[in-house]
Amino acid sequence: MSSSSATPSVLLNTGVEMPLLGLGTYKMCGAENVYRAVDVSLACGYRAFDSAAVYQNEADLGRALRELLPKYGLTREDVFITSKLGPKDQGEKAMEGALHSLSQLDLGYIDLYLIHWPGTQGLVVADQRNPGNRTQSWATLEALHAQGKLRAIGVSNYTPAHMRELMQSCKVPPTVLQVEFHPRLYQTELRSVCEEYGVCFQAYSSLGRGELVTDPVVIEVAKNCERTPAQVLLRWAVQQGIPVLPKSSNPERIKENGSLFDFKLSDTDMNRLSALDCGHKYCWDSSEVV
Repeated sequence: MSSSSATPSVLLNTGVEMPLLGLGTYKMCGAENVYRAVDVSLACGYRAFDSAAVYQNEADLGRALRELLPKYGLTREDVFITSKLGPKDQGEKAMEGALHSLSQLDLGYIDLYLIHWPGTQGLVVADQRNPGNRTQSWATLEALHAQGKLRAIGVSNYTPAHMRELMQSCKVPPTVLQVEFHPRLYQTELRSVCEEYGVCFQAYSSLGRGELVTDPVVIEVAKNCERTPAQVLLRWAVQQGIPVLPKSSNPERIKENGSLFDFKLSDTDMNRLSALDCGHKYCWDSSEVV
């Protein structure tokens, strides 16, 4: 990809386009690592970057983008930045937490800000204060959205029950739900809820924490289309219109993960991959959070 090319995007319920491909930065530490990853990503056509307060790399990401965008003839408006409110700031500390993210990134505004987790740090999952804290956090995000500081707001790791609760109480509906999604976790009900409410369903952990790249079906599909297992898993999602956030700080891997839009999986291969669904979660399970 040339430096000026942009990846295909999905239209959000705010009327804004969000790239189907973004760089995930979970566990990406150190200013040099972040800088190098952002540099390679921009060169390969990535235009979205996903961070979070708990990743502790918002400042490094913001600094890297401010320094590197001019190198590629890009401006702030050419990139889409996501960050997330940490569970420790859920509830009455939400304003402080969100303003801290804005200040750390120092990019003027955040394109998409999510409530990272339906629970609250320090409270057990069954604590009846969890729903009230979520509602309070959402009201805070709505206020900052009205000020233009958070261009879009959404949630992560919400269950269908959490989503329905939010839709009943919100003034501004969520734009995105970001959750674990891969062939072994098809998330049928959650996707249906998102469709019903006009919420964009976004995937993280597309490779099942690396486990799925060794799945025999994935390997066979990859061989058939002369692609890597990782590319096949990511393509399986974007071919369904689902945005992905592959995370890597390895330049070759970043380039490989970004090459998703010059090939297509056959219907047969898509169905073979979808048939791997067994409801298996590799990441966090929020279903116990009231």
